[in-house]
Amino acid sequence: MTATDPTAAGPAGSRPEGTGTAGTDDKGRTMSGTSAPDRPLLPIATGARTFAVVRALLRRHRLLALSAVTVLVAGTGTGLLTAPLLGHIVDLVVERRGPEALTLPMVLLLAVAVARGVATAIGTSLVARLGETVLASVRERFIERALRLPLERVEQAGSGDLTSRVTGDVAVVTKGVRQALPEFSRALLTIALTLVGFAVLDWRFLIAVLPVVPVHVLTVRWYIPRATPVYAEHRVATGALQHQLLDSIGGVRTVRAYRLHDRHTELLEQRSQRAADIALRGIHLVTGFFSRLNLAEFVGLASVLVTGFLLVGNGSVSIGTATAAALYFHSLFNPINAALFLIDDAQSAGASLARLVGVSDLPPEQEPERPAGPADGSVRVDALNHAYVPGHPVLREVGLTVRDGERVALVGASGAGKTTLAKLIAGIHRPTGGTISLGGVDTAELGPAGIRRTVTLISQEVHVFAGPLAEDLRLARPEAADEELRAALDRVGALSWAEALPEGLGTVVGEGGHRLTVTQAQHLALARLVLAGAPVAILDEATADAGSAGARVLETSALRALEGRTGLLVAHRLPQAAAADRVVVLDEGRVVETGTHDALVAAGGRYAALWAAWSDSRRPAGDPKAEPGPETGPGTGPGTEPGTEAGTEAGTEAESDTEPGVRPGTTPGHGPAPEPAPEPAFGPDREPGTASAAEPGTEPAACPGTAPDTEPGATTGAAPDTAPGTEPGPGPRPVTEGAATS
Repeated sequence: MTATDPTAAGPAGSRPEGTGTAGTDDKGRTMSGTSAPDRPLLPIATGARTFAVVRALLRRHRLLALSAVTVLVAGTGTGLLTAPLLGHIVDLVVERRGPEALTLPMVLLLAVAVARGVATAIGTSLVARLGETVLASVRERFIERALRLPLERVEQAGSGDLTSRVTGDVAVVTKGVRQALPEFSRALLTIALTLVGFAVLDWRFLIAVLPVVPVHVLTVRWYIPRATPVYAEHRVATGALQHQLLDSIGGVRTVRAYRLHDRHTELLEQRSQRAADIALRGIHLVTGFFSRLNLAEFVGLASVLVTGFLLVGNGSVSIGTATAAALYFHSLFNPINAALFLIDDAQSAGASLARLVGVSDLPPEQEPERPAGPADGSVRVDALNHAYVPGHPVLREVGLTVRDGERVALVGASGAGKTTLAKLIAGIHRPTGGTISLGGVDTAELGPAGIRRTVTLISQEVHVFAGPLAEDLRLARPEAADEELRAALDRVGALSWAEALPEGLGTVVGEGGHRLTVTQAQHLALARLVLAGAPVAILDEATADAGSAGARVLETSALRALEGRTGLLVAHRLPQAAAADRVVVLDEGRVVETGTHDALVAAGGRYAALWAAWSDSRRPAGDPKAEPGPETGPGTGPGTEPGTEAGTEAGTEAESDTEPGVRPGTTPGHGPAPEPAPEPAFGPDREPGTASAAEPGTEPAACPGTAPDTEPGATTGAAPDTAPGTEPGPGPRPVTEGAATS
């Protein structure tokens, strides 16, 4: 059995908040302990549907398919002349005709070899071309549909499921098309035409071959029903192993901070052992498969030799004819074994193709027959409810009205539902109750495409596409001229560094190109926002991964990018909220306060507590009455070593998929280069200077001040016995169970 690369598959990804069994990392991602099979994976097509798709694709290339079959038949038929010519040479030798009689047969053998080689090469090339053409159609159809899948559906299945289909399954099908398909085609033609050759020599030789047919048929019938579920189970097992590997390696900082090494090692061992056990079952099946084929070879060859002996004895055929029959059967060994062995590859390729077709057959997003257009950039949310898992609401009766051009900051503790609300407005998720209107039009009337044209969402996860910087910007507006690109960059304060690149806007960035810093990557995202021209923009912690100085630069850039459009800011730093026109405070999925910064501070409520905690954390050490210093960040207060991050992150939405301390897209030559650690966020009930539950220099792993019904993905505070300014002891660190991003 062909072993499947464990890294080529794996339904990984985050669960919706409110699910999971083993907790999350500091950024809300599912940590191990969740059960991979519980996720609703993307669909897999049936065998009949997969065959129908392939047949439909072959119809589009009838001429190419017919040409390939014709050339292969001609080449295989020519090659079958070798056995009769060798038999004729045997007869000439037996009859003692002399060396001169062998000249013509030898020349014909040479001509047959050349003709067969040429025809086989051409036929194989045509078959490969046909296979590649069909495969390209399948890939294009798959990618086209995958790119249009609702993000909510992808998140439910886990991004790893889709990734494994794009990578592992495409690779398996490609290997089958390039290697197995040409060989399988030649093998089938050789078997069919060789049987015809037996009948031409003497029909009794054909009868002598028939005893091997039941052996082969029974072998295949024994193997296929057992191999098919083993292959399917192996794909699932390797997918679970892939998910665990991504989970453990991607969340290594949290694993270390919470001392989950043993748990993760145990899970890896369990899933690795399961994948290995299934692979061994497959190997046992293959061993039994080939032992039965060897039995068929023995039975068939013995039957042909006995038949030839009897026919030569009674003078029915010559020794040369019997020799040709024996050579014919011997020449069947390889094609029969190859054809049956390739069933193994066909099982794997068929399983992978079914996974691709399953995604390709997913219905497209439903658009309204007559989509409406928004009148302006206003946003209205009425009685909005949302739950990723029934019975576990994340938002409860949320009402919010944002005027056209207004900038509103969403503030709240971790798990309050800020990012969920932002994603609902952006159309990534569909609410379980209530309505959302954009520009006075219900989102149901706008349709998915209309929502995407109306709302642009920017998170801290910015992908830098490989290619010239100008082309990366034109993703937002393909027809944009160079001057428009420069104007967008200038508006967000990025033109200076963009023109300072080695080739200016023509500099290749992304994978294999010039590496952009986190701040530059976010500048790029903001410039795309300006070019897209959407009337509503949502910034979901867009400056969270930049250093303190970078965050302040990006906040200024964000405000300039939001000019002339409605802005919703999921704020991770209170100065962002203070600069907004209005602040909306969420707690446990409800709007608890709304108003201007000054009004809310004066009201002495939830927001005032957040502001007081943040302000206290910025006061210089040893001077409780001093005003917060301009360069003093929350995390450089008493008990915290300069340069280390704060030990709390309450008030921060710990719901993104970005690993702590790892900048989005920072693979070598691919995405932003790392910058200094970000300025920690604000939070209520945080004692300034409290040391992190994680190791120094890592992203905080604890979030005191979170409400009891914390949105999944939030973590609890440091251990109670942790004194301000000290590292917690080696005891267990509490973490709220839950998973995934909101």
